[in-house]
Amino acid sequence: MIEILSRTIRDGRVISLIHKYLTAGAVNRGRFEETELGLVQGGNVSPLCSNIMLNGLDHELERRGIRFVRYADDVQLFAKTKRSAQRMLEHILPFIEDKLLLRVNREKTVVAYIGKVKFLGYGFYPSKDGIKLRVHAKSISKMKAKVKEITSRSNGLGYELLKLKLKQFITGWVNYFKLADMKKMLGATDKWLRRRIRMYIWKQWKKIRTRYAMLKKLGLNHDNAIKFACTRKGYWRIANSHILNVTVTDARLRQAGYVFFSDYLKSVQV
Repeated sequence: MIEILSRTIRDGRVISLIHKYLTAGAVNRGRFEETELGLVQGGNVSPLCSNIMLNGLDHELERRGIRFVRYADDVQLFAKTKRSAQRMLEHILPFIEDKLLLRVNREKTVVAYIGKVKFLGYGFYPSKDGIKLRVHAKSISKMKAKVKEITSRSNGLGYELLKLKLKQFITGWVNYFKLADMKKMLGATDKWLRRRIRMYIWKQWKKIRTRYAMLKKLGLNHDNAIKFACTRKGYWRIANSHILNVTVTDARLRQAGYVFFSDYLKSVQV
């Protein structure tokens, strides 16, 4: 690796620093581990070295007229048919291993239909206008898991910190995936998110008298407020009830400072 890097990087001090990174080892779960081969994943110089090492691959793919996209060492090659993709792979793998002297992870190297491909959290789907981007199913699952973590009462967050954490996560997530076609998906996600927030709020109103007082304050009459305050229904079921939807309304949640995926997406796609 050092030999290949030296062809591009002429400054010996930089090469020396990279060599130290290569042999420095890493701490994994509190335990030091020596580096046996290559760079530590996620290291500071990993993207730089990947771009230099794979610069030759970029030129070779361009020379062959192959459509591709690469981020660090994650590469996607595109072909019209499965057979073409397999032939492409048969020619490119020897170039990477014999010419660039790099080892390819064969387990992660596959020929797949574009609708099943995941790249940097994105998925793809064919349309009459060509191939379009969407958020991959695994990325959606991770997003919902994070929202559940933030809106869990066991995390000890108060209302203000909860709103801040949600806002930070939602704005960052939408900015990352804003190139994807996701309006419909985010509409359903926001409906689920508001239910999570209502459940969180209902859990915070622990006592019957607190629930009664808050429901009255939000416009319920005495009879409905006392009836609903005494309910024995589960938290998740209550969060989707008509009573909470007409008291803790979407408008009131927005007014209170909650940010939703669809709303923020509109603001960044203007």
